Amino acid sequence: MLRTRYACRTFGASLLGRLSYGMVSFSLVLAIKEATDSYAVAGTVMALFALTSVFLSPVRAGLVDRYGPRRALCPMAAAYALLLTGLAFATAWPGTSGILLGILAVPTGACTPPLGPVMRTVWSDLVPDRRLLQRAYSLDAVAEELLFVTGPLLVGLLVHVAAPSVGLAVSAALVLIGSLALSSSPAVRGWAGREKPPVGPASPEGLVPGARSSLLRRWLLHGDPGMRQAITVSAAVGMCLGAFDLLVIAFADEHKTPSMVAWVLAALSGGSAIGGLVYGAVPWRASTRLRLALLAAAMGLTMAAMGFSRDPYVLIAWAAIGGLFVAPALTTAYLIADECADPAGRTRASAWVNTSFNAGSAGATAAIGHLVGRLPLSVCFALAAVPLVLSAATALRRSRRPTPKTAAPIELKEDRTPTAEPQPSFDG
Repeated sequence: MLRTRYACRTFGASLLGRLSYGMVSFSLVLAIKEATDSYAVAGTVMALFALTSVFLSPVRAGLVDRYGPRRALCPMAAAYALLLTGLAFATAWPGTSGILLGILAVPTGACTPPLGPVMRTVWSDLVPDRRLLQRAYSLDAVAEELLFVTGPLLVGLLVHVAAPSVGLAVSAALVLIGSLALSSSPAVRGWAGREKPPVGPASPEGLVPGARSSLLRRWLLHGDPGMRQAITVSAAVGMCLGAFDLLVIAFADEHKTPSMVAWVLAALSGGSAIGGLVYGAVPWRASTRLRLALLAAAMGLTMAAMGFSRDPYVLIAWAAIGGLFVAPALTTAYLIADECADPAGRTRASAWVNTSFNAGSAGATAAIGHLVGRLPLSVCFALAAVPLVLSAATALRRSRRPTPKTAAPIELKEDRTPTAEPQPSFDG
């Protein structure tokens, strides 16, 4: 698959840009803490940056869908890199006002380029075969997870020879170079005309082609169970992992083994990488919706079982097992989003799945923080697993409902016929 024309160039450019996202959070926290000498200010500014970045992701993805990467992604990346460089300069001086840093953090997060959703849309265009697309999404998910593991390590090495603000400057350079390289790839030439509505019968909502409506409203309120399931399960996975990070720290404190936190998180990431690669290589016969429900159930039950660990090594083993389902679950959610979206909304569909994951992670971290110390850890682990199990059970129950014979369901699958000149080979 990577031998396909333009594959290494485009995929490598996206990974280079996304490496910035693996570095920026750690760099920003360290730089603000050094400049203000306050964890409270660092946490507040980081929250402002993360919230605007996460919740405006579908808006930014919509701009890319409408205008294409070359017209939307490049200005977005330039603004993001410029603002991030401004944060680097502001944090380089001790005693910088926390208010100033917060004012800079909000527009910086708002301009974060949606490199992940764009790359997944490119994969969808270049790999019309669903089996190959599954492999492409699995590879993308595994690579992205590895970037978020290596990013903080690179920042840790960087702060030994330079100030944390340099990490912000490096992040700005990476995202700018990666975005420009991705936008200039021949793989995105077919983006032209994507925003044009398809010609055909009225949509399921009764809207004529070309009528504007909220994509999220259509997906969630007008009976698109596939997209609903992808968003719901993605949010549940985010909630589970967001709670897991905090629960591992609490487990380590309870057993007086702080060094085990890194090993547990490494086991989770390693299991996710292995699970993603294996999942992408297997030609599954079950539908994507059924697979997503089963993966969510397996991950939720594994999470609940972690609460019965009485030894750090047992928790490490359970984390490795649970990680096997993380990348496959996210990969399947992205596949379902691609199946449900029309050609003019693939990037937004991917962005909504990503947004639901990040929102679930942030919300669960805040919620579980109030429960740790008040409830036994085994109960906290079980509560963290509840959203996954419920989302899986709901999806399974809906998938088993018989379809009425009197009214055939309307197919929402996109037309795979390219609107532009087809590429002679695939590119990722």
